[in-house]
Amino acid sequence: MQLIKTELDGPLVLVPRIFGDDRGYFFESFSERDFERETGLAGIRFVQDNESFSGKGVLRGLHFQKGAFAQAKLVRVVRGAVQDVAVDLRPDSPTFGRWVSVLLTGENKHCFYIPKGFAHGFLVLEHDTIFQYKCDAFYEPSAEGSIRWNDPDLNIEWMDLGGDVRLSEKDQRAPLWKEFLKELGQ
Repeated sequence: MQLIKTELDGPLVLVPRIFGDDRGYFFESFSERDFERETGLAGIRFVQDNESFSGKGVLRGLHFQKGAFAQAKLVRVVRGAVQDVAVDLRPDSPTFGRWVSVLLTGENKHCFYIPKGFAHGFLVLEHDTIFQYKCDAFYEPSAEGSIRWNDPDLNIEWMDLGGDVRLSEKDQRAPLWKEFLKELGQ
C-alpha cells in the first residue's frame, strides 16, 4: 500500500497494491496491520461497514457525527466514480474550515481515510456507482450533524456535471457554515 498525504492534517489517500493478469485482479481492500504500519494510526477499530448505490449527479453530505459519537471513516468506490470531500471541523486545527477533495473510482481502487472531526460528502460522477465505507463508531441518530454542500463560505469546488445535483430533503435543508460556527460558540 502507498500512502498519499493530503493538504489537510489527517485525511489520507491509500493506494493498494493490485495484482492483475488475464483472469482479472486481486487486492487487499483493508488490512489492519498494513493500515497501522503505513499510517502510524494504531488502535483504530472499524465496527460498521456501509454501502450506498447511487446514480450520476447524486450528492450525499456533508455529514458528521457529534461529540462522543464522532466517526473516523475509510471510504472507497467499488464501481463507478465519486468526488469525495472532507471538511475540517476541528476548531483547534490550523486547517479548520478548509476542505480537501479526492477522486475515488472503481478503476483506481484508492481508499480515503477521514479522521474524526471532519464532515464528509461525495458527488457521484457515474451511473450505477457503489460506494463503501468503514466507520470506527456506530451511527447514532441523535448525534447526526450536517452542513450545506454548497455553502458559500466553504466554497467547495464540486465537479461540474452539466446539470443539477440530486439531494435528499435532509441535505437540502442542512445548516450553513455560519450556523455551525454559532453552535460552536464562534
